[in-house]
Amino acid sequence: MSKWIDLHAHLNFLDVTPKEALDQALSAGVERIITIATCSQDHQTVLDLADEFSPYVYCTLGVHPHDANEYSEDIDSFIRSHCGQERVVAIGEIGLDYYYDNSPRDKQLDVFQKQLNIAIENKLPVQIHTRDAEKDTIAMLHPLKGQVSGAIHCFTGTMELAKAVLDIGLNISISGVVTFKNAEALREVVRYVPLERLHVETDSPFLTPVPFRGKKNQPAMVVHTAEMVAKLKDLSLDELSRATHENALRIFSKIKWQ
Repeated sequence: MSKWIDLHAHLNFLDVTPKEALDQALSAGVERIITIATCSQDHQTVLDLADEFSPYVYCTLGVHPHDANEYSEDIDSFIRSHCGQERVVAIGEIGLDYYYDNSPRDKQLDVFQKQLNIAIENKLPVQIHTRDAEKDTIAMLHPLKGQVSGAIHCFTGTMELAKAVLDIGLNISISGVVTFKNAEALREVVRYVPLERLHVETDSPFLTPVPFRGKKNQPAMVVHTAEMVAKLKDLSLDELSRATHENALRIFSKIKWQ
């Protein structure tokens, strides 16, 4: 059985317990999961999940653009004070979202920059969310070329964005969206991205891949996304598994795989 890392999941949002989700994931060959914080209320939760389900679960700390308005010195200090913990593998989920505009754009930009600085200062990679904000995302990241590492998670952007972030030095993570009927543009991006720069993820409980549309996503379902990516790259599942495994361990270097 091929082995997988679900690069981006929200174990505290699922409609099953984290233990049930992990058991199902392990049965499907998903042996490592990064559970993602989106706001300050998540931070202690994801830390606790990573500790409870070690060695299988790791976590990130960060504030999503939807919640940029809540960002404060206390939250900044909390993130900084936990960067050294062995199970905190990245700063995330951070970025820009101009589709919903749940926080003012100037605040999103400010908070994104602050969290990029935390990542760089602490030598941690990032997991970035960008939606309808490609121009500003590139503008924020371009000056940090050579300093910032990590991935654009759940990539659904244009080929232009893909080329720009690859040039900046970031990787691209693919979710179940790639299996959707109307996702040919994304499939073309997957064909283009070098294998050594690709990851797979669920973003569970969101964006459930075919053939499970209509159900809540779970880390175990990353295998179905991987099947589509392998097909697009003309690879066997084992070949894709080895590549994405190596990519994750190279970028998210705190992850241990015995």
